[in-house]
Amino acid sequence: GVMLASSVSTYVNRYGVAPGNRLVLAATNDNAYQTAIDWHHTGRTVVAVIDSRTAPNGVLVEQVRALGIQILEGHGLIEAVGGKRVRKALVAPINEAGSEVTGPVQGLACDLIASSGGWSAAIHLSSHTGAKPVWDDAVVSFRPGESKQQERSAGACRGTFGILDGLIEGANAGAEAARLAGFGEGQVQFSTPVTDQVIEQPQQALFLVPHSKTTSRAPSQFVDFQLDVSAAGIELAVLEGFESVEHVKRYTALGFGTDQGKLGNINGMAILANALGQGIAETGTTIFRPSYTPTTFGAIAGRDINHLFDPERYTAMHRWHVENGAEFENVGQWKRPWYFPHTNETMQQAVDREGLAVRNSVGILDATTLGKIDIQGPDAAEFITRMYTNSFLKLAPGKCRYGVMLKEDGMIFDDGVCACLSENHYLMFTTTGGAAGVLSWLELWQQTEWPELQVYFTSVTDHWATATVTGPNARKVMAKVCQDIDLAPESFGFMDWRDGTVAGVAARVFRISFTGELSYEVNVPAHYGRYMWEQLIKAGAEFNITPYGTETMHVLRAEKGFIIVGQDTDGSMTPVDMNMNWVVGKNKVFSFIGKRSLERSDSVRENRKQLVGLKTLDPSAVLPEGAQIVNDPNQPIPMSMQGHVTSSYYSASLGHSIALAVVKGGLNRMGDTIHCPAADGSSIAAKIVNSVFYDPTGKRQNV
Repeated sequence: GVMLASSVSTYVNRYGVAPGNRLVLAATNDNAYQTAIDWHHTGRTVVAVIDSRTAPNGVLVEQVRALGIQILEGHGLIEAVGGKRVRKALVAPINEAGSEVTGPVQGLACDLIASSGGWSAAIHLSSHTGAKPVWDDAVVSFRPGESKQQERSAGACRGTFGILDGLIEGANAGAEAARLAGFGEGQVQFSTPVTDQVIEQPQQALFLVPHSKTTSRAPSQFVDFQLDVSAAGIELAVLEGFESVEHVKRYTALGFGTDQGKLGNINGMAILANALGQGIAETGTTIFRPSYTPTTFGAIAGRDINHLFDPERYTAMHRWHVENGAEFENVGQWKRPWYFPHTNETMQQAVDREGLAVRNSVGILDATTLGKIDIQGPDAAEFITRMYTNSFLKLAPGKCRYGVMLKEDGMIFDDGVCACLSENHYLMFTTTGGAAGVLSWLELWQQTEWPELQVYFTSVTDHWATATVTGPNARKVMAKVCQDIDLAPESFGFMDWRDGTVAGVAARVFRISFTGELSYEVNVPAHYGRYMWEQLIKAGAEFNITPYGTETMHVLRAEKGFIIVGQDTDGSMTPVDMNMNWVVGKNKVFSFIGKRSLERSDSVRENRKQLVGLKTLDPSAVLPEGAQIVNDPNQPIPMSMQGHVTSSYYSASLGHSIALAVVKGGLNRMGDTIHCPAADGSSIAAKIVNSVFYDPTGKRQNV
């Protein structure tokens, strides 16, 4: 291929890789000759060095001659020939100014072309401080202009490319900076170091190698390697009337790539200056933008492989879970405890034990991962009311309310509890996997549809660690660690929240239940998470408090008929389909997102899939999640599908399996028997029942 000379040396010296066999090197400076020396030492062939200067004679030049490598002086490499790879380099003599071909063209067989036009000062940081670059013909580069801030440039970033000169400049700049900071007299306190600096001859200012054809007729001479901007394109911009370097940049896209012109902009400006018939200093430069040092694709993509493809998020209690043998599952990038097996326990045995502990005594769940969005502003209640199907305008401080969020098509998007912390201040809880999507959804509507509403959103999911203490003995456990909150049911009822302290740590405690039991969700600043968790475990020891994971959580909520968005819904379910018509506000002044779509003919048609419970005729048979539902298992294929199973578990508390499903017209089919055929030809029969299997009156969560 065609590469920069310094890149070839990097491949050879740093990585031990030779990107070819026969090298032709095009140079305008002595430093490029080091690449020829490096290539020669690999044992491969340097076909020739093509130097645009008429009489190069530096130290490196003489070393190359001593190696017997051919040097074509006063020549230019005018064209690379090949298809998928380089086959040949065309070279020709050029005049001393480097502006035209002066002799016959010859071909040199090769598979690698390296080019070097010299070095440019890294003035980018200086430019960011406001200093205007100044062109210097002596170094064929821009140099930093007068400093506008308290910064100093030294070495290569100032156009001083020699090692010794760079060290001297650096020492002087450091001494002066120290003086200005109140240290020393601005004098360097150490002797000048000794270096092996190679004396080099001046480089030639050659920005466009001439061709035997005009620029517009010659093969493309690329200036910007990323965006394929060619010399002909820049000259065309001038013909079109563009003269400002910034206008030409936008006409051609020169420097628009990720390198921000690092590789091609100087050449492009010089070609522009030549086309305009003026100097580079008059033409000027574009604005440099950070970052100057490029980020490799490897650094960007290197972690995105295998188990590193997605970031892993951990709660403050994660290490405790690991130490206590938890098995984990991935939920929206979070590692959540799935279940806590004891010695030789199967997953089902662990889930049965955990579920019975919650129903009969008390359990504890790490609920940190639920999304939390802090919402503030004088229009916060109005905005939230527009987002949810039900109203939050009259929600008082200290109270919570469950809400469902729809997309414009009327289909369930997310659900969760929203608490009023104070006037104009709310905390919205979302599903774990939906947190980022909900925040984006809120921002979208506030910024594009209702910018007149004064409301502000902040994601605070990572700010809090949350433990759910749930079960008949939950209040007794909380009483041991929380003395400044009145836990009596008449003072702290279901769907209330209170500020207080838990184990001496400032906390927000919510009486929210996803199990149907008496529950307290304890929220503390994340860095107190493990401490809080361990204190709750200690307080619950006499009640055999049992940590439980997401699998048990799923069983407990399914026993109560609570849905999980994304599992029991699939983007085609309305609140009415989920038998949740009670959560849809009928008389809201401003309506809510998705309301009109709930009135579409398709949304109100008969025989839509509706959420029901399924109880298998064989109590031990567990329906596969996703199983299709039919009326007659003996119906010839293709069978008439009636719906599908969304959630299915064995309930140790009830002593039989349970399932949630969506069935066509299901709410009007209570008591009917349906069938779920399996791939092996067998079928499981189940009866359609109410989706609430446990404590249908809700007495247990209201105690």
